[in-house]
Amino acid sequence: MRVAIDAMGGDLGPRATVQGAARALLSQPRLSACLFGPRPLLAAEIAALPADLKVVAERLTLCDAPRVIDQAMKPSQALREAHDSSMAMMLDDVASGHADAGVSAGNTGALMALARRVLGTVASIPRPAISTAVPTREGGRCYLLDLGANVEASAARLVDFALMGEVMARRVDGLAAPRVALLNIGVEGTKGSASVREADALLRDMSGLDYRGFIEGDGIYSGRVDVVVCDGFVGNAVLKASEGLARMLMERVQATFDAHWSSRLVGLLARPALRRLKRELDPVRYNGASLLGLNGIVVKSHGGADAAGFGYAVGRAMQEVDQALPQHLARELDQWRCANASVACGRGVSGADPRRMDADNPQR
Repeated sequence: MRVAIDAMGGDLGPRATVQGAARALLSQPRLSACLFGPRPLLAAEIAALPADLKVVAERLTLCDAPRVIDQAMKPSQALREAHDSSMAMMLDDVASGHADAGVSAGNTGALMALARRVLGTVASIPRPAISTAVPTREGGRCYLLDLGANVEASAARLVDFALMGEVMARRVDGLAAPRVALLNIGVEGTKGSASVREADALLRDMSGLDYRGFIEGDGIYSGRVDVVVCDGFVGNAVLKASEGLARMLMERVQATFDAHWSSRLVGLLARPALRRLKRELDPVRYNGASLLGLNGIVVKSHGGADAAGFGYAVGRAMQEVDQALPQHLARELDQWRCANASVACGRGVSGADPRRMDADNPQR
């Protein structure tokens, strides 16, 4: 298996991405990677790999890409000017079939725009959705989408998100019948925006989908459902707030134990349990958001991810390659629409208004 990596994206520079890629290769003997970026810079990072990671250096290929897309670049500018960038060349490698998947920690808007142009979408999906897994009670996880690609989402788009999330949970996690819910401000049918209420009606009419209706924000982590659907504005806010809360809780717990000599003693006794809790809640373990709906596999790593976090994102891409996720999405979304033709055709589930597309606003 070969993964193409935009080594220049991310807040921590190429050291985090190169070491993260090497970590993934160390844990996966069948994996090789091509690193896209300025060759001299990447060669220096490979030479500086820790001793335990140098053993995989021969499976890291350098692919010279002289330009870097920074976080401030608009998607429209990236589409016009960034053909020789590390991000664009990484996506070209995926589109050509030389790589099985691509991973980037770079500019999300540019990545979405370039990936959509280079790879296209499956099953008439007008725009991909960003999805990731979040931890739930008893060690489970729940897929949340969209996380920012579509700030405003019509009922038709929310239905698309629900179907894509269902396929993801079933194929990647092996769930026989993933439970799907719409995120709302209440469970009553009269609450929520018009698009959410319309999507609820559409999903209730779809056969073969284990749709559980509305769920509130506190239910995302409860383990009651496997897929939670919302527009990108809400999803991004929920995800960032959750990450911040997890970090704050761990810091507060540590500060409480460090406050007094007696509590420090208790903290020493509780250290193994605290380590387990930190591992379970650490957002790094869940790094790697899928761009669902593309005709190819692209995973977006958090911009601030360290080497360990980036390695998890590469692992996420491998899972999707093993399950041939885009092929399943293409086939199964078409099957959903055929099986529910009266819903899709009668209520307009099949697409979005192209007038709402804006190259400088990937969320619309």
